[in-house]
Amino acid sequence: MIDIKFLRTNPDAVKENIKKKFQDEKLPLVDEVLALDIRNREIKGEVEVLRAEKNKISKQIGACMAQGKKEEAEELKKQVQANADRVESLSTEEKEVEEKIKKIMMTIPNIIDPSVPIGKDDSENVEIEKFGEPVVPDYEIPYHTEIMEKINGIDLDAAGKVAGNGFYYLMGDIARLHSAVISYARDFMIDKGFTYCIPPFMIRSNVVTGVMSFAEMDSMMYKIEGEDLYLIGTSEHSMIGKFIDTMTDEAKLPQTLTSYSPCFRKEKGAHGIEERGVYRIHQFEKQEMIVVCKPEESKEWYDKMWSYTVELFRSLDIPVRTLECCSGDLADLKVKSCDVEAWSPRQKKYFEVGSCSNLGDAQARRLNIRVKAEDGTKYFAHTLNNTVCAPPRMLIAFLENNLQADGSIRIPEALRPYMGGKTEIR
Repeated sequence: MIDIKFLRTNPDAVKENIKKKFQDEKLPLVDEVLALDIRNREIKGEVEVLRAEKNKISKQIGACMAQGKKEEAEELKKQVQANADRVESLSTEEKEVEEKIKKIMMTIPNIIDPSVPIGKDDSENVEIEKFGEPVVPDYEIPYHTEIMEKINGIDLDAAGKVAGNGFYYLMGDIARLHSAVISYARDFMIDKGFTYCIPPFMIRSNVVTGVMSFAEMDSMMYKIEGEDLYLIGTSEHSMIGKFIDTMTDEAKLPQTLTSYSPCFRKEKGAHGIEERGVYRIHQFEKQEMIVVCKPEESKEWYDKMWSYTVELFRSLDIPVRTLECCSGDLADLKVKSCDVEAWSPRQKKYFEVGSCSNLGDAQARRLNIRVKAEDGTKYFAHTLNNTVCAPPRMLIAFLENNLQADGSIRIPEALRPYMGGKTEIR
């Protein structure tokens, strides 16, 4: 959510930003919110005048009563009552106007970073850099579920009967591999200086609307029937929510946290949800990282965060690349975002395994996350989030890149302590 003061003084810049995101249907919202803002300030001004007038008349009433001018005092009382009725009416209108302003401001997209490439959708995202040499072996790489099934590592049929499509049972060494990757990612981030956290897996609606756009909320979140609770789609939601309505001393920044959680997603409108496999599913687990920092430090942290994911994947011998998200592929709250994609030897192409995002002060404005500087001034923090790893997709990349010609799965050295010292899975 952008600052109303910025919109007030830079409406053309806000409109241009909307055009860059190819959301022209939102252009009229800028003029609408400007008109509401003018009316809001008119109301506040009139209320201030009426309250000052009330104080003035109250003194006149006292003087009239002291002089025995009861009739004149009664007329003045009627005027005070009329003013009070008008203030009440204006106050009601003020709340309505401010609610409309808030709703529109939460719909207008955040100002994107000047470095973001302009494009309509993810097909126009731009490759930044490749890490590791993508290899296509001279033996066949089966579909990832076939690799798992050969070692009795997955049961999709039973999961379909129990929960429907988009769920799975992981078994034996594959289940252990899943847990090993999560544990390794946890310790990897702790070694980077991040504080480990296990957050609530459900959050209230005010936190949901604080961390994401309405469109994202509708397509992702599962609502708990009869309660003001939603299942989290990623631990970023509850981790950023941890700072709601807080004032943090500047000296305590940055706050760097890494969190584990299950994630629940409707995947509304997603394609391929009926296909066998674990690429796009309703439930998975993830290790996440979030940073709350000073505005001038967010760019530096953004670059650090995506590089940590690259480093982790490379330590498991998985080639990756980074992809700059274009303007049309950015969610409304994001200032800048990049995807980390892993190499698939089977498909002979890269696929998304994580995303790093700088949200500027958008989430902080919605959730009232403020910072107190040494000189006493207060400002909104910047928030960032990044996927360390999400094992369903990480497992696909891991299995394909570590599958050997005889069908065994090599365990990279970094992961062996988490697999009981195993060097391979057969």
